[in-house]
Amino acid sequence: MTSLSDSRTGRFAAALRAAAQEALSFWLPIACAGCGALDVPLCPACRAQLAARPSTRRLPGGEAVLCALPFSGVVARCVRALKEEGRTGLARDLAPALAAVLTAVPPTVLVTTVPTRAAAFRRRGFVVVELLVRRAGRRPVRVLRLRRVPRDQRGLDREERRRNLAGALVARGVRGRAVVVVDDVVTTGATLAEAMRALRAAGAGPVRAVALAHTPSRRGSGGEQQMIPT
Repeated sequence: MTSLSDSRTGRFAAALRAAAQEALSFWLPIACAGCGALDVPLCPACRAQLAARPSTRRLPGGEAVLCALPFSGVVARCVRALKEEGRTGLARDLAPALAAVLTAVPPTVLVTTVPTRAAAFRRRGFVVVELLVRRAGRRPVRVLRLRRVPRDQRGLDREERRRNLAGALVARGVRGRAVVVVDDVVTTGATLAEAMRALRAAGAGPVRAVALAHTPSRRGSGGEQQMIPT
């Protein structure tokens, strides 16, 4: 959960970033985020790779998360461009796949997202998963916040991620409400599992999980190890 000062700082940073990107675009050619083809933000062939391919993955506790896409190839490159390069226009291209797995969620169900670290918000100026949910046609409500800041998840295996996130989140304002919690990319599932635990501890129910993408499973590896920007 971000503070008001964080929000103002983030908006200012986003405005500066947008101005810088506009200036750079005058000198540097636009390239497709998926394949690098020049003069187009996303070519038709790469956009076709973003069509929803829903699948179900299991969280550490055995609960299901409905995922729209595999995090590989064009999908992974587009997500990284959105998160690392601030190419927010790609959210519109990725959103239809997320909308496809949110389409069955009734309007009365509260849609929320996993909270972002304040440092990530200040760096980007926007919350990636909230942007994706809004582009998918839903209004996310912030009901989850970090009780403590966990260490960076990158490089941690499944069990290390679970321990790192245990008890890190707390929820409010959800008692008696049906909730769907959304994440952008599921790796081991520890983040979504902790979010669902916090929501239920606050009295929410039923609670379901949805994600834009999931990393490929690596059986016997103890968890997926793809480096994903946080």
